[in-house]
Amino acid sequence: MKSGQFSSYREALLDCIQDLMHKGFILGLGGNASVRIEGTDYIAVTPSQREHEELSPDDICVVDFDLNPVVDSGLQPSLETQMHISVYRNRLDVNAVVHTHQIFASVFSLINEPIPALFDEVTSRIGKVVEVVPYGLSGSRQLLDNITATLDNRSYCYILQNHGALCLGTDLTEAKRNAELLEKAAKIYYYALTTGKEVTTLPQDIQDLLDLALRGNQDKEIERKKSTDTSA
Repeated sequence: MKSGQFSSYREALLDCIQDLMHKGFILGLGGNASVRIEGTDYIAVTPSQREHEELSPDDICVVDFDLNPVVDSGLQPSLETQMHISVYRNRLDVNAVVHTHQIFASVFSLINEPIPALFDEVTSRIGKVVEVVPYGLSGSRQLLDNITATLDNRSYCYILQNHGALCLGTDLTEAKRNAELLEKAAKIYYYALTTGKEVTTLPQDIQDLLDLALRGNQDKEIERKKSTDTSA
């Protein structure tokens, strides 16, 4: 592929990260996002230590799964790019990853509390439970290993202890939407907990039904990718 063939991915990724920033999901230099290039082991990923508002599509990095640059953007990819690559290696249903520092999900990252299945419209999209991934320093092998060990629950959202959130999707639109659904659930769950009353969760049979449907959609994406992506 020539560099011009990545333009749509770089532009879409920039739109995604800037929209998340405008909505307050990403603050300062924190947070990052990536999208997998269809049919390859390449990803477009946001650069390290740059104000997202000041980025242009040409600043978006494109690297392979070994972190080798495919396009020279003149910038270093995010320190947490390996975290994104691990998701793509271990979850073939995922084609986009956003790492945010959104406020209410971050509250649960500090109290080390997973978010259960509260609403059917949220659970059907992100999974039965939003697990807390044990702490690891940003960019460290420990964080990478902790995230990788949690991916097999097939959720689309995770809370990173003392850090933020990791949201996945079959595309950037879905990953961003899942971050928004996570924040909705986290915000309402937080306020519900402050009442001191029992918080009801969805009935177990409904949770299982929604989870089965979600996994079915994931399996369809995996099969689609395997039929078109030689690297899968």
